[in-house]
Amino acid sequence: MPFGGEANPRRSAQGIERFSCRFHRYFFICNSRQRAATKLLIGSNEKEKCVPRYRDDLHAESDSISRQYRFLPNSTPCHDEAPMTKNKQQPCVIAHRGASGYVPEHTLMAKGIAHAMGADFIEQDVVLSRDGVPVVSHDVHLDTVTDVAKVFPHRRRSDGRYYVIDFTVAELKTLSIYERFDRVSGNPVFPTRYPTGEGEFRIVTLAEELRFIQNLNRTTGREAGVYPEIKRPLWHREQGMEITPVVLRVLAEFGYANPEDRCFLQCFDSEEVVAVRKRHGYRGRLIQLIGSGHDVESGTDYNRLKSHEGLAEIAKVVDGIGPSLPAVLTTIEEEGDSQLVSTGLTEMAHSFGLLVHPWTFRADALPSVVSSSQACLDACFQTVGIDGLFADQPDAVVRYLRSLREVGS
Repeated sequence: MPFGGEANPRRSAQGIERFSCRFHRYFFICNSRQRAATKLLIGSNEKEKCVPRYRDDLHAESDSISRQYRFLPNSTPCHDEAPMTKNKQQPCVIAHRGASGYVPEHTLMAKGIAHAMGADFIEQDVVLSRDGVPVVSHDVHLDTVTDVAKVFPHRRRSDGRYYVIDFTVAELKTLSIYERFDRVSGNPVFPTRYPTGEGEFRIVTLAEELRFIQNLNRTTGREAGVYPEIKRPLWHREQGMEITPVVLRVLAEFGYANPEDRCFLQCFDSEEVVAVRKRHGYRGRLIQLIGSGHDVESGTDYNRLKSHEGLAEIAKVVDGIGPSLPAVLTTIEEEGDSQLVSTGLTEMAHSFGLLVHPWTFRADALPSVVSSSQACLDACFQTVGIDGLFADQPDAVVRYLRSLREVGS
């Protein structure tokens, strides 16, 4: 596959099948608590043959995975260039919900694969359980990524939806995570991805995932950072819970509280972003996520945030912005040909010293303004000059950036 080229679903599925057992070996080198959580990822028929009997076997397997996915010790991810500040540096690759283009999102398997693929940062979307524990899930709802309707058929609300906040951690861990699907039709959102309804994947807490990533950092010798998002803080408040202080406390417990720590904290709610910095005193790196239009729930005006005045204001608080890809890329017609050009948002953000980390590169679901993965990545990194990119297929972006470094050298 060419650098940044289209993902081959058949080849990708076969690749995941071949090295899934190897990742089970990785998982078993973690501490006992993490091993207990990770066993949920492994089918009963796989447990015995995947457990490494000798440490030398483990190192040999680790080297094999490193060669296959090219995360080499001499690679230069962005966090190894210099302390992450507002200064220009190597672009970084952010694994969007893990390697979610290959296995179900926000599973430990997805995070382990993303780590081995060489992602610089691995994302965690965070919501609260009924007992106030931060868990990793993209939505406050459960019914598009789990079998909650089957396991707890009578626990839906009057709107017909199942909410994470209505279940304890113990209850959440009885659910299976599936590839994202439409809750009405049951059809997969991404038909060529991991088969919906298959696999033994479980919900994990934020603490469990942070520990898992740090254990992989230690055992592989390659440092991946974390990129948590505080999900819908105002909604949590309306449910009687404050999510922000809980998330900040867990991050601090794992050493993610200062500017030099390998962590970006993100949120769409602009008032909450200001509160994180000023009221809660968070000193780490902070990203203002930017959607489209006006968010009714939080009152955030994204159009204003993308303006000169809006960027000037948030630059006093945050280290960067996280807009959508269409917010930084557009097409123009020139002599009958469509060309990808910058919208000007990235340049304007850079003028205020802000980093720009757009979302989301999906090789199997590209934005309408781009014709191919190669064109998308060329435009992002060479035409526009973004500082990092969220990706469902982080390996494609890692290979692309490595190719640029090799040409440059």
